[in-house]
Amino acid sequence: MTPYRDINDEEWQRVAPLLPELRPRSELRGRPLANTRSVLNGVLWVMYSGATWSAMPRKYPSYQTCHRRFKAWHESGVLKRVMDQLYGEASTELCTMMESRMRIHVSPEEKAARAEAAPVAPSKPALYGPAASQPVVPSVFGFAGSFKQAA
Repeated sequence: MTPYRDINDEEWQRVAPLLPELRPRSELRGRPLANTRSVLNGVLWVMYSGATWSAMPRKYPSYQTCHRRFKAWHESGVLKRVMDQLYGEASTELCTMMESRMRIHVSPEEKAARAEAAPVAPSKPALYGPAASQPVVPSVFGFAGSFKQAA
C-alpha cells in the first residue's frame, strides 16, 4: 500500500454523499460539530497507520470525536461503503485489520449467558479448615493450626 495521505477534493466529492448528515444542535451550547471531512481523515489515518486513537496527530479533530463517529459509521455499514469507494479491493484488508483490533463490547445479558454456558473453574483453596467455622492460620511464626474460640 502507498503511504497514507488525506483525501483530496475529488475523493471527498465521491464519498460525501455516503456519509450521514449531522444535524446541528438545537440549543447553542457546547462545542460546534467537527468537520466531517476532517473526522474521516482522522479515522482513515488510524485505520491506515494501525496506531491507537489517542496517538492521532493534532491536525485532526479530537480522537474521542473521531472514534465515536468511527463506531457509528462502522455499525451502520457506512464505513465499509466509503472504504470501497476510496480504496476498492484494498479496503477489505484495511477493514479486516481494523475489525480485528476493535474491542467487542458484550451486553450484560450475553455475559450472563456465557457464564452459564462456561464450565465452572476450580475455586481458590478454602481458607477454612475441616470444621468450616475454624479458619486455618498460615505458618507465619513457626506454628500452624486453627484458632479455637474459648468456651
